[in-house]
Amino acid sequence: MRPIRPGDRGPAVTEIRAVLTGLDLLSKATGPHHDEFDAATERAVRAFQQSRGLSVDGRVGAETWRALDAARWRLGARTLYHAVPVPLTGEDVRSLQERLLEMGYDVGRADAIYGVRTSRAVAQFQREVGLAPDGTCGPHTMGALRRLGRKVVGGRPQWLRESDAIRQSGPTLVGRTVVIDPGHGGTDPGVVVPDGPLRWTEADLVHDLANRLEGQLAASGVRVQLTRGPTPETCLPDIDRAQLANSLNADVFISLHTDGHANPDAEGVATYHYGTDNGVTSATGERLAGLVQREIVARTGLRDCRTHAKTWDLLRITRMPAVRVEVGYLTSPADRGRLVDPRFRDKVVEAIVAAVQRMYLPIERDVPTGSIDVSELRAAVAAGTVID
Repeated sequence: MRPIRPGDRGPAVTEIRAVLTGLDLLSKATGPHHDEFDAATERAVRAFQQSRGLSVDGRVGAETWRALDAARWRLGARTLYHAVPVPLTGEDVRSLQERLLEMGYDVGRADAIYGVRTSRAVAQFQREVGLAPDGTCGPHTMGALRRLGRKVVGGRPQWLRESDAIRQSGPTLVGRTVVIDPGHGGTDPGVVVPDGPLRWTEADLVHDLANRLEGQLAASGVRVQLTRGPTPETCLPDIDRAQLANSLNADVFISLHTDGHANPDAEGVATYHYGTDNGVTSATGERLAGLVQREIVARTGLRDCRTHAKTWDLLRITRMPAVRVEVGYLTSPADRGRLVDPRFRDKVVEAIVAAVQRMYLPIERDVPTGSIDVSELRAAVAAGTVID
């Protein structure tokens, strides 16, 4: 969809304003049925995007529109159930998932999608409180949820589950499946910067980076799948990229981007994982993001712009540890000078491979940042030996 921007008018703007008014982000005195995307609406959209972990640009694109549509629902306003083939989504689903996680039930991540795991968790809760275990959250189930408090204190149940699953899978990379997502592509070049007679594009640089990462991971015994080739006809939506990783039952998902800003002094690397503003997060995604960020900073010297939780579709829908890495600002002369150097891109690749390996090492066997020699991983595979 074409983003709805400040200055636009029409029924879509009226609907956006109605949702924002219902969320108390717009004053009711201004009238929710006003059809102009004015300055107050833009401020409200930005506040909504900030609160939902979306990119804050003050425009309503496809992802913000879906988040606004989901935000209409409050827990208890409708009966929730596992619908096939299109599952129910909404903030009420997320609230239910967060409540169940607090009580110790396994819903996976709180992704606002009423899928099989959420239905099973509801059924387990219903069974334990003496209700019919049909996996449907209606008035009786809501009443039971309101009456009961937390079961788990002093820890994060989902962190324990995800960490244990990683530990049980073993430390080796051999045989794992990693999906690498070079951002943009096709008719969408991403950030574009003319540089003298040259023209650098984000899509081309991250595709080269993805190819180098594919080679390094494959040499370490990993099965690798890229979400796009060098010249696809169209740019895949983020939802399709996430669903591709899910269909492959991937172990790790890594999306590669460069950033851009009107200020050429903006520079550095940042890594993103799934998470909400109230602390619900993908535990293993958060750990992978931290490892990737620290390894890249240590090995390349890029400015550390830290890790951040976001609810982007790419991170929310993927069912495995997933990160999006913004490897420097293409609009920064300093970062760009590094990014266009193939040797620098090799350093970034080595950092990411080292981070993925560290994620699978037991905590007691973890190593200092920057100390893993990626060439030794390749040599171990070539020699027929693996880390155990």
